[in-house]
Amino acid sequence: MNEPLAERIRPKTLEDYISQQHLVGKTGILTEHIKKGIIPSLILWGPPGIGKTTLANIIAQESERPFYTLSAINSGVKDIRDVLDKARQSGGLFTVKNPILFIDEIHRFSKSQQDSLLAAVEKGWVTLIGATTENPSFEVIPALLSRCQVYILNSFDKTDLIDLLHRAMEIDPFIKSKNISLVETDALIQVSSGDARKLLNVFELVASSEESPVKITNELVLSKVQKNTVRYDKTGEQHYDIVSAFIKSIRGSDPNAAVYWLARMIEGGEDVKFIARRLLIAASEDIGNANPTALIMANSTFQAVATIGYPESRIVLSQCAVYLANSPKSNSSYMAINTALETVRSTGDLSVPLHLRNAPTKLMKDLDYGKNYKYAHSYENNFVAQEFLPKEIENTKFYEPGNNAREQDFRNTLKARWKDKYNY
Repeated sequence: MNEPLAERIRPKTLEDYISQQHLVGKTGILTEHIKKGIIPSLILWGPPGIGKTTLANIIAQESERPFYTLSAINSGVKDIRDVLDKARQSGGLFTVKNPILFIDEIHRFSKSQQDSLLAAVEKGWVTLIGATTENPSFEVIPALLSRCQVYILNSFDKTDLIDLLHRAMEIDPFIKSKNISLVETDALIQVSSGDARKLLNVFELVASSEESPVKITNELVLSKVQKNTVRYDKTGEQHYDIVSAFIKSIRGSDPNAAVYWLARMIEGGEDVKFIARRLLIAASEDIGNANPTALIMANSTFQAVATIGYPESRIVLSQCAVYLANSPKSNSSYMAINTALETVRSTGDLSVPLHLRNAPTKLMKDLDYGKNYKYAHSYENNFVAQEFLPKEIENTKFYEPGNNAREQDFRNTLKARWKDKYNY
């Protein structure tokens, strides 16, 4: 039984595929593509262990197409060209159903590697399916991205993960032989972090360690996981746990812990640009206007890392991590946009007040577009009180200044300008 449980129970059809109904449900976009026999080149974007590879296999199988696969971790330009040559010979222009080329972790491909795919995709020799855990807008070259549809795979929820456990108990001979009862599942869900592959690896680990019948409890799971961390983390998803510890150390103002987790990522071979992007996010989400220089520092770090690469980039990353950890903290901008988005979703498309509307034509001016708008620069201190929100949500406060010196200045200025309107 060398094959992991996640491989043994990998779904073979759309009917067996759990979650992602927006893509593979009865009216899902990918379901429609398969029915019509028209599969566009596409990028599957989502967290690890969510079923991107499985979905690519199912698409190829159900559309009856030859299937070739490459991993961005260990494939060079020569490997790509070899596969493309095979694909051209097996299909391409000589058949209606051209082959599918699946590239796992396509975000790790260099520009030259991605460039080598362009002609094959453009001329229809292959249908490209790329899988990525990173935003393809940043990691896939524009020329290739413009030739692909991007589909987002959502994280599994608790129900999806429990369904996976029951599926394993129903169809896998080894798991069935253990006569498992799921007394508690919270620990399994927690250690998996929404990653189906990790969930099934841990589930198999616990089942293998006990004699039949096996009662799965939170205590049993945690005891086995703590003793076998390396074993259950077979595919390297632990780096998401480590980057989480890294960011939380920065948020918690501990430069020592931040540098330790940074070293863990570097020693583990983590992509330095991946780390730099996390620093950019932290600079805005956790520091924000308490120290706006932090975002400039993080952006300069990203540019420097992209320019000089490893090993020198470790120094730049360390400098930035230490700076961010020692910086004053504020999540006020992060909270403000989240609150505003909640309001937009609950209130819908509220009308823009007439005095704020653009009036480039005479008709619009006749309809009072822009009428009574007060140009702030024409008033003392470049400010005049007027309403900028839709009538239905007047006086709504989204931004609450943080408890730090810079944002206390913001608070005082806002209070002086707006008096009691926003309750600053």
